[in-house]
Amino acid sequence: MPGTTKHSIETADDGVVTLSLSGRMDLERFGELTPLISTIFDSYAPSRLNVDMAGIDYIDSSGALFIVKLEDEARARSVAFTLSGLSREKMGILSLIDREALAKPSLAPRERRLNLIEQLGNASIIAVKDMYDIVSFGGELIYEIGHSVRHLRKVRWGDVVTYMKKVGVDGLPIVGLISFLLGLIMAFMSSLQLKQFGANVYVASLVAVAMVRELGPIMTAIIVAGRSGSAFAAEIGTMRVNEEVDALATMGFSPMRFLSIPKVIASLVTVPVLTIFASIFAIMGGLIVGVVGLNLTIFTYIQQTMKAISIFDIVSGLVKSFVFAAAISAVGCQRGFKVRGGAEAVGNATTSAVVTSIFLIIVIDSTFAIILHYIHWA
Repeated sequence: MPGTTKHSIETADDGVVTLSLSGRMDLERFGELTPLISTIFDSYAPSRLNVDMAGIDYIDSSGALFIVKLEDEARARSVAFTLSGLSREKMGILSLIDREALAKPSLAPRERRLNLIEQLGNASIIAVKDMYDIVSFGGELIYEIGHSVRHLRKVRWGDVVTYMKKVGVDGLPIVGLISFLLGLIMAFMSSLQLKQFGANVYVASLVAVAMVRELGPIMTAIIVAGRSGSAFAAEIGTMRVNEEVDALATMGFSPMRFLSIPKVIASLVTVPVLTIFASIFAIMGGLIVGVVGLNLTIFTYIQQTMKAISIFDIVSGLVKSFVFAAAISAVGCQRGFKVRGGAEAVGNATTSAVVTSIFLIIVIDSTFAIILHYIHWA
């Protein structure tokens, strides 16, 4: 029939099999041709296969794919394969088939599981490199802050005010609530023990000193790290993914000066103020326990609080909060600038910013505790 593919198979005594094809080899005939592959090799078991294509009137990529599969099967069975009767046009069609794309992809080698020592080594290398990146970023940030101090008019004060609202005003409710509850719980739990010794009035001293010197700065810093540090990392990280940071650099702006400085300045101003409010709210929580549960007067509680707190306690708490603010804002910005990839990378950077900030808060507070102890008693 016209428009079909005809074939004939001839065998020779030396095991040579000749497959003669004629007619059309296109997509419609591909299904008819494919069974020939198994028929030739299973039924005739050739030592050499010759495909004669002199009678082919038309061939497209489907026909060429059949020839390639036939050749691959011959190679897999160690059978010599030859083509004859090829015109230049037919050769051109056969050359269109990408043999590498048809090959089965090789399985990726299974990664060797690292032992405990290797895992510790890798973790140590990553930690050291991470600390190096943070210190390097901090040095660059200090330089940019110095530049901003010398050129105050170039500081984007509008953004500074915006971030002060986000970090300070918007964060005040949650800081106040947590601090109030913390002071209330501290006063209640300590009163259970102090009652036994008739030392109810010292509940005020305990809450005041603990909050002003230690817990106030730490709790405020942790809340700011969770709220604002993560927001800084997500904001800059998203800009990094969208190539907005590269656009700023292309336009001649310093991304560090344009994006980081307003956030850092806002944090340095607002976090110490939040710390003061945190201490006040905690003292109010303790006051409620003292008045309601311990039968102390408001005047007595406030008087004992004032006696317990020294200027040194207040200043040390504010200095801590100032350093915490610098660490939180710097880490948040650094993690944002470090983002590479897509949305998942932004999420990882946000998580890393919070975890790293909290770790640094604890380390800095421990360092301050030792230093301030010797300064206070010197």
